[in-house]
Amino acid sequence: MNIEYVATCLFGLEGLLGEEIDNLGYKRTETMDGRISFIGDENAIAVANIRLRYAERVYIKVGEFDCVTFDQLFEGTKALEWEKWIGVKDIFPVRGHSIKSTLFSVPDCQKIIKKSIASRLGKVYNTNWLEETGVKYQIDFFLFKNRCTLMIDTSGTPLHKRGYRPKSNEAPIRETLAAALAKLSRPREDVLFWDPFCGSGTIAIEATMQMLNIAPGLNRSFIGEDFPQFSKETWASARNDARNMINLESKFQAYASDIDPECVKLAKENAKNAGVDTHIKIFEMDALKINTEGRRGTVVCNPPYGERLFSMKETEKLYQKMGEHFKTLDKWQIYVITSHEDFCRLFNRKADKVRKLYNGMLPCYFYQFFKNK
Repeated sequence: MNIEYVATCLFGLEGLLGEEIDNLGYKRTETMDGRISFIGDENAIAVANIRLRYAERVYIKVGEFDCVTFDQLFEGTKALEWEKWIGVKDIFPVRGHSIKSTLFSVPDCQKIIKKSIASRLGKVYNTNWLEETGVKYQIDFFLFKNRCTLMIDTSGTPLHKRGYRPKSNEAPIRETLAAALAKLSRPREDVLFWDPFCGSGTIAIEATMQMLNIAPGLNRSFIGEDFPQFSKETWASARNDARNMINLESKFQAYASDIDPECVKLAKENAKNAGVDTHIKIFEMDALKINTEGRRGTVVCNPPYGERLFSMKETEKLYQKMGEHFKTLDKWQIYVITSHEDFCRLFNRKADKVRKLYNGMLPCYFYQFFKNK
């Protein structure tokens, strides 16, 4: 049975997510800002949730249609085969977004969609009362330029919450973004990977999980596991396959350091939870004192932006000092994410490449320096 799925992601990660979907053997049908649609079999619900590193959620696409009036929204929703998924006793709350559409009121759209689905199900099941005490099917709608896409969430808790980080520091980076930064820095077994502003250790942990081929969702649960349309064996098999792909023999090594001892303690706990603590050396150190130790290396970091942890004046002074010190790292490659648009001037180097990414809803820039001069 082929099913159309939708995987959402942070803006800027569509390329990486698309490559992942291709590598899993699924066929992409549509790509737009923040989401990719693809065709997969019934096993894809488990495989995608467990193995996609850059996705925020995985949905089942129920259908889509154009609408500019509430009547069109009601009839378009009612025309879809909701009974294929939702049983007579099941729960089906509605949430969603409306962007550049005539129907801009999200609460009104929620009510119309809910009423329409209930009308269809009541007719199919020949009942005037839907008790909603069974399995939960979270309905999400996305209205964009007057086209409505209706989906069922299969992830539940967002996929960036891997489960290894029950606690975090004051300004944590999302795991999916950290995974993207690691990927873009091209980690290799013979090159030391170092995050000198490690915070809760997320970037180094995500890099190591990639290099050991540890699936990001291997140790968490998903709302789709309750759907009776998919067997328990589907999920068990996907987890078993993911475990068999782990390569603990990798020679990859990462350093994660921070000037704050509490961050170091937290990073160690998270690395252990993620099962990568034997491949990451975590310790207390000022980022302005790191050295190459005679090794080839890559620095990937998320220093303060001047948003929460530091004042803007303190942040800009830090960037200047980073530029001065990181020049001593011989031929190491440097990767820095920050929301500061004038980072290169403060760092006193022209970036070889700059990529716009989003840390949550905050526009950021990933500055990439391939050759230390």
